[in-house]
Amino acid sequence: MKQALADDTEDVSLEPGGEEEAALRTAGIRHPLATFFHLFFRVSAIVTYLFCDWFSNSFVACFVTILLLLSFDFWSVKNVTGRLLVGLRWWNQIDEDGKSHWIFEAKRVSTIAASTEVEARIFWLGLIICPVIWTMFFFSTLFSLKLKWLALVIAGISLQTANLYGYIHCKLGGQKSISRITSSFFVTADVSKRQTRRISENCIEEHGNTASR
Repeated sequence: MKQALADDTEDVSLEPGGEEEAALRTAGIRHPLATFFHLFFRVSAIVTYLFCDWFSNSFVACFVTILLLLSFDFWSVKNVTGRLLVGLRWWNQIDEDGKSHWIFEAKRVSTIAASTEVEARIFWLGLIICPVIWTMFFFSTLFSLKLKWLALVIAGISLQTANLYGYIHCKLGGQKSISRITSSFFVTADVSKRQTRRISENCIEEHGNTASR
């Protein structure tokens, strides 16, 4: 009887992951709103650029509309969709000395909050293909001598290439957790404060010694 019970037992892993994690990763779109807006603004900017002459004869109206769509796309991709769809984030930070620092993060999220393979594929395809299309617009505008659109096309390339560069840097070279960066930031701030206090105390002591003399 004991031998039978021993044969029927098997080791079971209690750690999360395995089949559950694989099922979540291969599931459908878990952030439909973020996925929609990841493509909406950039595709709308391209479509408006191609067919704006059909809707309006005003160059200024078309220029402003496309530039607004590109700006909305840059903000949403940089601050929202990258964090939700692939767990990446980048931004610029200015320290106490006035120096500018670019920070690239790859956040380690839990399995429940992780993005799916479909969302990641949509994110990277949209991030790569659209700058290529704007680069094609640049050469077509240059060769067709439509120089009035050149500034808009350069703006589109710049805004979308900036996001592409930032997220590639996050993926390849900036894989640090948010907790590590936050802790290092506070440690650096605390060290700088201690150094400032020591310098001020030394100055006071030297001033007192000089006065006593």
